[in-house]
Amino acid sequence: MGDKKKQAVNRRVALYRKYRSKSLSEIIGQGHITKTLSNALKKGKISHAYLFTGPRGTGKTSIARILAHEINKIPYTDESTHLDIIEIDAASNRRIDDIRDLREKVKIVPLSVPYKVYIIDEVHMLTPESFNALLKTLEEPPDHVIFILATTEVHKLPATIISRTQRHSFKSVPLEELSDHLEMIAKKEGIKISKDALDLLAMHGNGSVRDSISLLDQLSTQNSEVDEKTVELLIGLAPKKQLTHLLESVKSANYSQTLSIVSNLIESGLTASGIANQLAIAIRDKVKTDKISRDEVQLLYDLLKVHGSTYPQLTLESTLLNAALKNKPLEEASTKVIEPHRPNKSNTVATDVTQVKHDVLVENKVDKKDDNLKTSLKKTKSTPSSYKIDDKWPDILQEVKRQNNSLYTVLRLAEPNLQHGILKLEFSFPFHKKRVDDLKNMNLLSQIISKITGYKIDVETSVNKDIKSKKDTELEAEEPKVNNAHASVIDSVRDIMGGGEVIDA
Repeated sequence: MGDKKKQAVNRRVALYRKYRSKSLSEIIGQGHITKTLSNALKKGKISHAYLFTGPRGTGKTSIARILAHEINKIPYTDESTHLDIIEIDAASNRRIDDIRDLREKVKIVPLSVPYKVYIIDEVHMLTPESFNALLKTLEEPPDHVIFILATTEVHKLPATIISRTQRHSFKSVPLEELSDHLEMIAKKEGIKISKDALDLLAMHGNGSVRDSISLLDQLSTQNSEVDEKTVELLIGLAPKKQLTHLLESVKSANYSQTLSIVSNLIESGLTASGIANQLAIAIRDKVKTDKISRDEVQLLYDLLKVHGSTYPQLTLESTLLNAALKNKPLEEASTKVIEPHRPNKSNTVATDVTQVKHDVLVENKVDKKDDNLKTSLKKTKSTPSSYKIDDKWPDILQEVKRQNNSLYTVLRLAEPNLQHGILKLEFSFPFHKKRVDDLKNMNLLSQIISKITGYKIDVETSVNKDIKSKKDTELEAEEPKVNNAHASVIDSVRDIMGGGEVIDA
């Protein structure tokens, strides 16, 4: 029996509990709240109900306990329990009967302190009936009762509850401040850990003090100094070098290397969702340097879909391959079509691969299948700004029709105009503009334009209702005659859908 008691006494206390703040001055990252509460305590201006909202692990429950003890002017330690400070977990006490029981108990005066304090954690878990039962008591509680409500999801609380409390919004603890706090704990516990490793712990903690300290606690048994690589293995993060190589393989359109890196990372124990999250963070950080392209923004958006996917690995791989495809289309890679070469004015002898391929194609006869390629290469002597799109627009439409007939139906209603190297397409209706702006349709159109003209021409769309009459006149000659009995119905549909082809069945 004695041995069991000895074991219980020597049981190790988790670091997040050992270093839980015992006073408002020890709370980190919430100075805007601790200062307000400290001033209120000094002036004796105590509210009958408080509402603490914000992310998990930011100090809501700690400040609630500290405040409950400060109001009653009694010391606070981890071992201390007081009958007049009652903590309720709303997740397990959410029924209306539980709240009715609370309403009866609040009438009982405190035993030995001025105030009876009720701390209701995760209050958003209460049922609607329970909120209604709590409302009257919360609005006009007995003079000896104070409520402190805490929640991570304030949007689930009825406005009537929020309006009857003094609300304090907690925020995620800044990375630097959290890293310094972890460093202080590590020194006191004799944990040898590098600054980079501490920063990584703080970053992975997402601003949560409790989560970050718990991660540090897992590393406290290491015999050697903890470095960044050790933290990556513990948390399950991909090494930064591997992420860099992965993004470079996407940028260079190295499809096989992209799949190989993803496969190796997953085989090492990482998850597709975790890899996608790290890649998203890496791309987001590039925004701070203003060195991010539109394609990278789209990749960032697509990576966010991996987490909720039924097949995360396949979704991640297809997302990365699609991003690589924009840098170097598969068709271009297979036929070895080279970006049109624009020689310098010096007319020096060309030695690069692009010019050599150009010379070979010009000097040798090519079959009809390669005519488009040859024509594309010859156009390198001019610039897109002097290029006339009208000559090639019918060819572009025909190729679009061959690959995507519905897109062709919309594009044939466009008014093309090439200005300063940008192809501007004007439509009569917003519906048509929206169809072309669809990412899949825009990518297809850009590829076809590049194939037909030999140039990478940016496309912009706009709505111009003034061109409606002109296009309608042109289409009248193409459309088959329609039964007059159905004309009014067809006109109504056309007005709603923004035009279209009429087929006489």
